[in-house]
Amino acid sequence: MPTETIEFSNGRSALAVYCSDEKNLEMAALRLGIRIVSRGGVIKLMGSEKGVARGLELFGELMAMVADGHTIAPEQFVAALDAVAEGRPGAAREVIGDRIEVMSRKKRYISPRTPGQRAYVEAIRGHDIVFGIGPAGTGKTYLAMAMAVSSLRSEKVSRIILVRPAIEAGETLGYLPGDLKEKVAPYLRPLYDALYDMMDIDQIQKCMDRGVIEVVPLAYMRGRTLNDSFIILDEAQNSTSEQMKMFLTRLGFDSRAVITGDITQVDLPQHKPSGLIVVQSILAGIDGISFIYFNEKDVVRHDLVQDIIRAYERNGNQGGGR
Repeated sequence: MPTETIEFSNGRSALAVYCSDEKNLEMAALRLGIRIVSRGGVIKLMGSEKGVARGLELFGELMAMVADGHTIAPEQFVAALDAVAEGRPGAAREVIGDRIEVMSRKKRYISPRTPGQRAYVEAIRGHDIVFGIGPAGTGKTYLAMAMAVSSLRSEKVSRIILVRPAIEAGETLGYLPGDLKEKVAPYLRPLYDALYDMMDIDQIQKCMDRGVIEVVPLAYMRGRTLNDSFIILDEAQNSTSEQMKMFLTRLGFDSRAVITGDITQVDLPQHKPSGLIVVQSILAGIDGISFIYFNEKDVVRHDLVQDIIRAYERNGNQGGGR
């Protein structure tokens, strides 16, 4: 059985490589199909030649980054492991090197974890309007939110506008009980969830009180011009073609927009075409606009989610919901 040993300068350096969490070593062993033993400043890799070689690449690159002064976050370890397990040489360092700095004390960095996610982040960096289209669990909204928070943190924009259609499955706001805030809260909950993962609660509250962060239903965007803003339209498959045009023409100076959605889960009435579907042909080829398409390989949820997406694709994407 092939065996390789990686020696660190001390025990702390070894712990830093796998975030001081034995579960990360267990995860790596399972993904690579090998045994991993860590004692003091030594990590031993035992198993197949291919698995051990990938383990050497993983821990070798992580060790080099720790030596360069990087702190490996748990999500970065997972991203690096995913890259190595998929057999992409040098990808571990590339994944960890691509960090989005956010504002939360508990999570300071977020990293794209798949080639599709990295292409998406690069597109957002280089284009004023980006469409992220693909199935649930591919990080479309989460990474867009990370880029928005990072842009606010670095003062590239002065505010964040988060938008979602508030008409689903034939229901409109007028049929729901409560005031406007109570009516739209269920639709906007996923945006809040992502925001809470990247900023501390007191920061969010202060920003919302000052209008630095605004969360609004799509219908209330009409007539506005948004300058110096990072705007995210989530669940855009549930916008009509007219609403999509209205939203895109809200973009003002020094602003950028990210539009996300899954065109296989449209909840609009059948006679109303999805604005996200129609816009692909209308805006194709325009400079400054990028379309990024995700697939099941970009899913970063439970492994079964990829199998579920493939099964629905084989059956013509029948079924709705989220």
